[in-house]
Amino acid sequence: MKKLERKEVLKRVWALFSTFFKVGAFTFGGGYAMIPLIQREVSENRKWITDEEILEIVAIAESTPGPIAINSATFVGYKVCGFWGAFGATLGVVLPSFIIILCISGVLGLVQDYRAVKYAFMGIRAAVVALVIKAVVKMYKACNKSLLSYIIMVSAFALAVFGVIDVIYVVILSAVAGLVSSILAERRLKK
Repeated sequence: MKKLERKEVLKRVWALFSTFFKVGAFTFGGGYAMIPLIQREVSENRKWITDEEILEIVAIAESTPGPIAINSATFVGYKVCGFWGAFGATLGVVLPSFIIILCISGVLGLVQDYRAVKYAFMGIRAAVVALVIKAVVKMYKACNKSLLSYIIMVSAFALAVFGVIDVIYVVILSAVAGLVSSILAERRLKK
């Protein structure tokens, strides 16, 4: 690798790390709450990937083991800058939580019964719900809409909410239904 190329790689890895560090530091509520911020940062602000690619990354990240935010960061980092991009983005999204948990783990037991702390956590939970709803609405707007899509969506929701089968099987069944429908659609187009 030339010196200039190495500098460019380091520059991109640093940009990925700092972007995902910011997302990790200022988002509460887990991976689903991070999705709108990740989308805004990597698609709208940085233009590293498109909104359609975000949907694909979220679908893959949700289907693979591990937290969705970490998987998303890893996929985005890899797409932008290969292995080192994946490493930088993943480290960036994980490090703020690690630092915060390390700092408050000893103190939380002392302050968890204070009314102000309880109210703060109530407010954070409400904000997280709003962020998750925003992510769902944004993903819905970007998805292809067809009768089959709606059937899969409603069925997956019902199966997941009512616990009829394990969520991993819901994801697998949804993927299979989408794959089968796209294969059938391609066959119809060829005829």
